[in-house]
Amino acid sequence: MARVSERAWPAGAATGIGSLPGTDAGEAAAVVFGELPEFPHLPELPARGVGADLIGRTAGLLVDLAVEEVPSGYRVAAHPGRDHRRAVDLLRWDLDAVQEAASGAKVIKTQLAGPWTLAAGIELPRGHRVLTDRGAVREFTESALEGLAAHVAELKSRTGAEVVVQFDEPSLPDVLAGALSTPSGYGTVPAVAEPEARELLSTAIERAEKITGQPVVVHCCATRPPVGLLREAGAGALALDATRLDGSPAKLLDELGEAWDGGVHLFLGLVPALDPGKPVTLKEVAEPALRLTSRLGFNRSILAERAVPTPTCGFAGATPAWLRRALSLTRDLGKAFVEPPEGW
Repeated sequence: MARVSERAWPAGAATGIGSLPGTDAGEAAAVVFGELPEFPHLPELPARGVGADLIGRTAGLLVDLAVEEVPSGYRVAAHPGRDHRRAVDLLRWDLDAVQEAASGAKVIKTQLAGPWTLAAGIELPRGHRVLTDRGAVREFTESALEGLAAHVAELKSRTGAEVVVQFDEPSLPDVLAGALSTPSGYGTVPAVAEPEARELLSTAIERAEKITGQPVVVHCCATRPPVGLLREAGAGALALDATRLDGSPAKLLDELGEAWDGGVHLFLGLVPALDPGKPVTLKEVAEPALRLTSRLGFNRSILAERAVPTPTCGFAGATPAWLRRALSLTRDLGKAFVEPPEGW
């Protein structure tokens, strides 16, 4: 399968993971486009509640499928109701805010749940996860990809920018490990075999590439992300929490090295998502990236060529003051990857 090799973001660009604190879409867009002008992202504001979190937001993109909120989370609904319409409306307001803030933007990233996290996070009518029905998994994936095509087209039309898609897969390690609970809470959903997980993810990545013409980012901030599987599925970029990679087993480091050497970009989570409560220097937040390049045997120039600094995760729990400081640090890291300060 042919892979997209070019990317729209410039060397030295930095970006965010997705979520921000607060409920004001206009303010969030202004902060992101002001602090990360070379590679901004569509902000997510989960504090707004139903329809604003990762699963609800992605469900708002679904075509010919709908969800509703139940005490245990989100469940398939027979028809679009209040909860589904709320998710659609929240995303529309976010697009309005981005359109106003995006003057001159050349590229923008948008995020949605990957197929396995989406299937793990929505219930079938009887309470079992969509994940337990392989036909339903594929139906939801197709519906989300159809909605993604319309979403990308609208984002391009509103901003004039190229669009990069990020699939968030926080649940994928648990899907592979068979660690997700059943409705009773007394059992777990059977593990999905790696070949099956890889095949569906590859389908989603290939379709997203065709929609955007850009490499697809897959984000998984687990301590031991399935790097080999993600690379084999065709991810053009992997978004990882780089602060968790110290002490990683040799197999994971080998997979990272092979991916990086093979042209995959690494979105390295380096800046704390929450205020650490003490002053933080640029060199301190850069250290995990510098250690990684040394441990994998790469020249540090690879950071300019195939790395994008990001926060370690989303900023949903951050204070407004730390948000701005953290985004500023992230932006400065991107510049430092290209022109390392003296003493690095």
